[in-house]
Amino acid sequence: MSSPVLRRVVRRETHSPRTVAMIVAVVLVILALVYVGTEIVLNLAGQPALLLGPAAAFGWVVGLPTEVPVGVSIAIGAVIAVLGVILVVLAIAPGRLSKHQLVVGESAVVADNGVIASAIAQRVSAESGLPRDQVRVGVGHRSADVTLTPAVGVPVDEAQIRSTVDAELDSYRLASKLRTSVRVERPREQEENA
Repeated sequence: MSSPVLRRVVRRETHSPRTVAMIVAVVLVILALVYVGTEIVLNLAGQPALLLGPAAAFGWVVGLPTEVPVGVSIAIGAVIAVLGVILVVLAIAPGRLSKHQLVVGESAVVADNGVIASAIAQRVSAESGLPRDQVRVGVGHRSADVTLTPAVGVPVDEAQIRSTVDAELDSYRLASKLRTSVRVERPREQEENA
């Protein structure tokens, strides 16, 4: 896939925009500015403040370091710093949708994680002989997690299941390699008897 247009389309299909986070941040800033503007206009008009007038607010902010205990000041500063870091991360980091790109020649192919998980579960079920409802698969951005719940007395070769999952994932030719993990849970009958 060498075309810049196809790369842009695949990126748009696999990454989410930060529109919601941006809208929330902008609305909060606008509301704060409207409140401050309203308080200033009320103060200039000689009317009583809604909550706190500009002079009182400025005096409160200036006196804050001496009136508030040091621990509270540090806690408030830490909360503001964490909010700032979260906003910076939201602004810089790309949002990810639950989809993966498949490398298929010059075509752009995007598959949903649920489709990939279902196909892996079907293949594991067919290869292991376990019923489909005893195989659960979850696919994330970096990993595929397979959980098996075999009936009592049914042996499961974890290494074979892992190689089956790896072979299935390799056949999809995903653009990013997924880490696989296989977990065999104890059957419910064994748990009740234990």
